[in-house]
Amino acid sequence: MLLAFDTSSAAVTVAVADPVSGAVLASSSTVDALRHGELLAPAIAEAMAAAGCIPRDLTKIAVGVGPGPFTGLRVGLVTARTMADVLEIEVAGVCSLDILARQSSLTLPVAVATDARRKEIYWALYDGPAADGSRRRLEGPAVDRPADVAHVLAGLPVIGRGAVLYAEALGLDTSDVPEYPSAEVLALGVATGTLPVVAPDPLYLRRPDVTMSGGPKSVLPK
Repeated sequence: MLLAFDTSSAAVTVAVADPVSGAVLASSSTVDALRHGELLAPAIAEAMAAAGCIPRDLTKIAVGVGPGPFTGLRVGLVTARTMADVLEIEVAGVCSLDILARQSSLTLPVAVATDARRKEIYWALYDGPAADGSRRRLEGPAVDRPADVAHVLAGLPVIGRGAVLYAEALGLDTSDVPEYPSAEVLALGVATGTLPVVAPDPLYLRRPDVTMSGGPKSVLPK
């Protein structure tokens, strides 16, 4: 069985799927930006129970690597890597913006914009879908203020929570667009090879808010 989950956004999304076809056997999604650590493990347990499987039935784990806020992203990646290590199975990382792009049913090039907080968005540009539904990333991922990249996204349909939050700044009509990555799409993309796989390492994009100490400072008068 393939277990897939993403915690890069305000949503905690989980799916259990057939590892070859990507057919989803059970899934759930809960939006709560402050409770990733509380929600993920129970969601995994419930999805596996609903799919009629136990941990040793898992053959692969797929996890969204962001970009996303540090805390939520860390919850998902630590869980994925720990489970994979204990079960001695493969863990595949996928850029969370790629997941959202794959969710679009449009036959046109699209842009993805998610909420990066600090009044910024994570964004990327994608080509139109291939015959298998995959999309080639043309630019990004990057993090910027909406107004600074409005000209880059102009003329493209934009999906994701960032597009909804900053629709006015981006000049968008965001009715009925996917806002959060879907674990069902993540599972399908990894099972069928239509989402590019990367190492399960966090994609933060921002520099850390803290820096390494330069060493002790002298307290003696100069």
